[in-house]
Amino acid sequence: MRLRTAALAAVAANASPGLSAVGALRFPGIVRHAPHAAGLVALTFDDGPHAQGTPAVLEQLDRHGLRATFYLVGRDVRRAPGLAAEVAAAGHEVGLHGDRHIPHPLLPPSLVLRDLARGLAAVEAATGRTPRSVRAPFGAASLATLAFARRHGLPLVSWTRWGRDWEPRADAAAIAARLSRGLTPGDILLLHDSDAYSARRSWRATAGAVPLLAEALAKRGLVSAPVSELLAAGAAASPVSPARPP
Repeated sequence: MRLRTAALAAVAANASPGLSAVGALRFPGIVRHAPHAAGLVALTFDDGPHAQGTPAVLEQLDRHGLRATFYLVGRDVRRAPGLAAEVAAAGHEVGLHGDRHIPHPLLPPSLVLRDLARGLAAVEAATGRTPRSVRAPFGAASLATLAFARRHGLPLVSWTRWGRDWEPRADAAAIAARLSRGLTPGDILLLHDSDAYSARRSWRATAGAVPLLAEALAKRGLVSAPVSELLAAGAAASPVSPARPP
């Protein structure tokens, strides 16, 4: 057991955020887009809270009137519960990103369920809010992730497009360009307010991209909404099949 734990820790420690490509794979039950959410997109931030990155991102979101969803890591929430509470107090939505930042396919189902439960408890204790959705670390979900999400009545959420803001040479303009190129209503956008699992100080470029992204959204007449509101709007506007005659 100790060898298995050590091996998993080594894999997790060396896993690149590029593994987020897993999140683009087709997997049952994962939400990537809300096709009928007219005029809305969801701006999401993973991996926080982070002592420097989260306040910097919150400041920019507030300055430009954007609302977002923060997928919080339980271990980091326990380290900075006040910062997690600040995210919720600022009017943003909290989501669950697990307790440890380990790709779920690397873990036995029982450990995935235990990890998510511990992360959920940490987020609820710090923010006073129940997460409205779940996103697996690196977007690498397993059937156990889906089972947990369904058991708790939470959508399992991925993304439509990403800014690749974890890369060492990422800059604000390139991040914003990747997210806004071909942007359509219902898109879910992936960013990170922490460098705990990515290039050092990468959050600086992320915070710098927020004003540029705000400008791009305004030009397209789009509004950034929390994930739960995006999904609710999409569901409300979804065409309903007519009832079959008896």
